[in-house]
Amino acid sequence: MIQLNLMSLRHSAFYSPYLMTMAGGHLREAGFNVSYSVQSPDNLVKDNLLNGNCDISQSAVAAGFESLEKKQTDQIRHFAQINSLDGFFIADRNNNLITEREFNWNNLSGKTLLADHFFQPMAMLQYALFKKGIDPQSINIIDAGDVSQIDASFREGLGDFVHQQGPAPQQLEFEKKARVVTSVGEAVGKIAFSSLCSTQQWLNSETAKTFMGIYKHTLNQCQNNEANQIAASLQNYGFFNDINKAVLSNTIKTYQTLGCWNHNGSIGHEEYEKLLDVFEYNHLITQRHPYEALIKSIT
Repeated sequence: MIQLNLMSLRHSAFYSPYLMTMAGGHLREAGFNVSYSVQSPDNLVKDNLLNGNCDISQSAVAAGFESLEKKQTDQIRHFAQINSLDGFFIADRNNNLITEREFNWNNLSGKTLLADHFFQPMAMLQYALFKKGIDPQSINIIDAGDVSQIDASFREGLGDFVHQQGPAPQQLEFEKKARVVTSVGEAVGKIAFSSLCSTQQWLNSETAKTFMGIYKHTLNQCQNNEANQIAASLQNYGFFNDINKAVLSNTIKTYQTLGCWNHNGSIGHEEYEKLLDVFEYNHLITQRHPYEALIKSIT
């Protein structure tokens, strides 16, 4: 069997089309022995890709902007799109809004929001506030730490609202600790959000072509299969066993309905230009870097 080493920046149901290459058994059936790990502070995706310990990772096209801003050539290329929409939600602690009342982004003003401060989620949140005409200074936006610390802090009573990726806010709703009230993705619109990446050398291999064929198949599954079937496959493989199955299924269904996976697997030029708009607005880039500097198609 061929060894294939996979990684992720983060582990979330949001990346189901990628995770299903493993959980659906497709890579194993194609003759691959797969390892999978998630980035940690002392085990970075970029280092593993460049030293050959990782073949493919879930990432984000925007992760390459840092190198380009330093006038460095980025050796990593993003070759497939996972999500064409931001996958973060805002959940409201139950006592903030009357259940029957429709959420308005103005409801955040004067309140405390525990927000994910990782570079891309925060850039998207700030852009969503801009699109909705909300002054960020009117909100007490708190950095409570990493994803687990954000969740723990909210559960301990800190904050009126929380900004999280699924299935964390859906789990809070299931436990009646919060109510999911809006999607950042809906506010921002279609964009080059999360991706798959590798080195240019690996992307020229026959293995890359085989993987891309499998990935397009699992992307199609996640677009069209019942959410409970996808959730069952993920949990049978050992993913998200700490999440209630109904919650996981609901999260996947929500991502399907939002249209996060409604694309052909390629990273579109229009979605990339929108990404540049977001990062320009946040003053995180000083120029509009060319598409080819970060993106490569497998042919």
